[in-house]
Amino acid sequence: MSSYKSKRLIWDISQVLRPGLPVWPGDTDFVFERTWRMDEGSPVNVGRMTMSTHSGTHADAPLHYSQEGIDAASMELDPYIGTCLVIDARGVSGEIDVADLPHIDSVDRVLFRTWDAFPHDEWRSDWTPLAAETIEWLALQGVKLVGTDAPSVDPQESKTMDAHHAVLKHDMRILEGLVLDDVPEGRYELIALPLKVGGGDAGLCRAILRELAE
Repeated sequence: MSSYKSKRLIWDISQVLRPGLPVWPGDTDFVFERTWRMDEGSPVNVGRMTMSTHSGTHADAPLHYSQEGIDAASMELDPYIGTCLVIDARGVSGEIDVADLPHIDSVDRVLFRTWDAFPHDEWRSDWTPLAAETIEWLALQGVKLVGTDAPSVDPQESKTMDAHHAVLKHDMRILEGLVLDDVPEGRYELIALPLKVGGGDAGLCRAILRELAE
């Protein structure tokens, strides 16, 4: 969280991209190497990264879960900017059902906190997913983006990807891998622009929340 004079508070809810970043089992490890080095005589430092499109904090593109879905470069930006509601779902067991939701009124974006403390240094498969029925209900309320601090809205072992396909049915968008440890439940301005990756099944994000203007 940061502030500057009278400006609105900002929470950086992005993971740090770094070697050792936990990734989905079998996916590409994050690697960073320095290819040009000032300590070796170059006038500048330049690095090279190898990574999965789903490294760290990212926005799933519909292409990730539909062969006919649009890629990251084709996604409209409107869903990723605007008022959102952060919901503390740490007390939920199993999956997040409609009964676990608070009253939702006039909100286009909903983010779920599920971890007591985000697991920055280890891969954990015991996250709390969203029920497909919850996605359906949120869509009926006008929600166009759902986000989570988990690696996926579905369980790791899911083969049917029910929550993802509910999102696809309603042309919603997904943010995954958010870091919400220091964010109290409530309303904020979300800014989480995905990288414009042609053919990308996801776009990495520098995601922030900003205090709403009075």
